[in-house]
Amino acid sequence: MTESKPAPAPRPAELRVTEIFHSIQGESSTVGQPTVFVRLTGCPLRCSYCDTTYAFSGGRLHTVAAIVAEVGSHATRHVCVTGGEPLAQPECRELLHALCDAGHQVQLETSGALDIGGLDPRVTVVMDLKTPSSGENGRNRWENLAQLRPRDQVKFVISDRADYDWSRTVMREHDLASRCLVLLSPAWGRIEPRLVAEWLLADRLPACFQVQLHKYLWGEAPGH
Repeated sequence: MTESKPAPAPRPAELRVTEIFHSIQGESSTVGQPTVFVRLTGCPLRCSYCDTTYAFSGGRLHTVAAIVAEVGSHATRHVCVTGGEPLAQPECRELLHALCDAGHQVQLETSGALDIGGLDPRVTVVMDLKTPSSGENGRNRWENLAQLRPRDQVKFVISDRADYDWSRTVMREHDLASRCLVLLSPAWGRIEPRLVAEWLLADRLPACFQVQLHKYLWGEAPGH
């Protein structure tokens, strides 16, 4: 009788990564914080104002353990997993869990087009609801709104007055300000930021105005 061979060990989870870098968080509630960014490769959306098209393809495969080790080498508590669209890689969820276990304060930047259910509860979700000018407005997954928690954030990228009016309507219809922090972000190079700030003030919107601080510091250079 021949002995059965032991089953091979499962292969470690891998993700395709465009870049990992240490910089200043330019957006969200942790703006100004030194942060390690893990930019995963790939995105099913093609927003007109996208500033990370270089992450649509390419990248290199890394194991979850290798990513966590590289993040840890920067000795920074804050970590932002972004893209591309990070949730397009199923292994992203394992990465988020591992980063939390390593003691990091983890933020996920996602388009909101993919299901945010079942994420590690220690992760803060920053969900970008796509405005009309993005060209991907029809991809918003409205079911995600019910899964938002007070620690999460919803971002609207504003290119024009129509985007602002649409965002204001969505905020009110879904009572977003009672769910989480709402961010209004002028699209870089498309609208004068002052206009968005003035509209927000005039309407007494319960939202937070933000600019992309990193672009004021370093422009549109990758890796910042």
